[in-house]
Amino acid sequence: MEIPFVPERVLKRLLSRGGEFGEIFVEELRTLQVHLEDGRVEKVVPGHDRGVGIRLIRGGRTFYGWTCSLDGKNLEEVAESVSRLEEGSGDSVSLSLPNERSEASIFPEKDADTVPFERKLKLIEEAGKIAGSSPLVKNVRVVYGDAVRKIAVFNSLGTSVSSSVPYILLAVQVVAEEGGTLQRGYETVGGTVGWEAFDDGAHIQTAEKASFRAVQAVKARRAPGGRMPVVISSEAGGTMIHEAVGHGLEADLAAGKLSVYTGRIGEEIASPLVTVIDDPTIPGKRGSYPVDDEGTPASPTILIEKGILKGYMSDILQHLREGVPLTGNGRRESFRHRPIPRMSNTYIAPGDSDPEEIVRSVERGFFVKKMGGGQVNTVTGDFVFEVQEGYLIEKGKVGDPVRGATLTGNGPEVLKMIDMVGNDLGFGLGTCGKDGQGVPVGDAQPTIRIGEPFITVGGEGEK
Repeated sequence: MEIPFVPERVLKRLLSRGGEFGEIFVEELRTLQVHLEDGRVEKVVPGHDRGVGIRLIRGGRTFYGWTCSLDGKNLEEVAESVSRLEEGSGDSVSLSLPNERSEASIFPEKDADTVPFERKLKLIEEAGKIAGSSPLVKNVRVVYGDAVRKIAVFNSLGTSVSSSVPYILLAVQVVAEEGGTLQRGYETVGGTVGWEAFDDGAHIQTAEKASFRAVQAVKARRAPGGRMPVVISSEAGGTMIHEAVGHGLEADLAAGKLSVYTGRIGEEIASPLVTVIDDPTIPGKRGSYPVDDEGTPASPTILIEKGILKGYMSDILQHLREGVPLTGNGRRESFRHRPIPRMSNTYIAPGDSDPEEIVRSVERGFFVKKMGGGQVNTVTGDFVFEVQEGYLIEKGKVGDPVRGATLTGNGPEVLKMIDMVGNDLGFGLGTCGKDGQGVPVGDAQPTIRIGEPFITVGGEGEK
């Protein structure tokens, strides 16, 4: 990425009235989105965005400004304006920038930019046709997107780094109807990869799964209500660990006493079978990156180890303010936003149990094949999740499919009740929202059993 300004000059203006930290964040984003609905292309949106965010930390507070201009004089004026947002005191911090910028990028095997648009459209249309093959399907929506995000970060701690990361995503949503009952099926595929994401026909499998879920749901009976043991398949993705646990382990929420895990490092907060890791270095996953949006090198962070809380995900602000270790989890939606602690790829590590044996161990319970959306109160840990694809377990076997199930419970209590952890691992992908910002994430878990009948399975069927 070409930088047509002198970072040292901008940082000196930014810190001229004092401050503990100054930063320049440059971003260039190339995007393409295609929306297909019921076989018709509804929208094609190419995009290009570029700009600079300038951040000052003074007295533990953040002051931020941004501009779409990369002109050096303009950036110095923005830096001057940010420095004046609140009068500081004391001397400027010393600047020590490397002579050369380092490069940390992810390169795809097959650059999506080199794929003709006609070929992309053919793949999208094929996915839509397969998703709508059942006569019960009433609506099919396919959304395709590819992007390349380039960033450069310069700061007063001596960071000078550039990075480029590719993204690709195909999402298929199917609505089926029978007898006045409407149900939805949804599936996605993608990550920090290029066109190779579809080498094995992943778009076909994605469409088939979305269609299957919608069609099966309209035929299934309502889920029973009540408390029962629950087995969550690795195919369900890590929605539960992301929502019920992950957000509570972000350092800003913990420091602000907005997390049920505040001040509990070193305590046993989960079953000894549970280890939770956040890892942005996993190749190809949607939440992966070589450096975060503050220029900190990516690395795995063990959050919970054999049930013991080991630490939080942090950014530079929390590192300076609270003294917590810097983990490389400072992320932002764009140059228009300040960075905050965010998850990347968060997962429960695999255990030793065979997934089939886990199911056989349950006399009567509920099996989650695919999780839907969810939300959590990070202060209390209480959560509620929708289930896209669920089944009853009867006498150790996965039985009839049911629809309309929701899982409600409390994250810290559920973590302690996980008594079997499978030796498999399945990933989900999505976009995580926090403080008005969305960033790409991955989440994963092995097959797990919550053995005590604590989680409430909500439905309208007989109990």
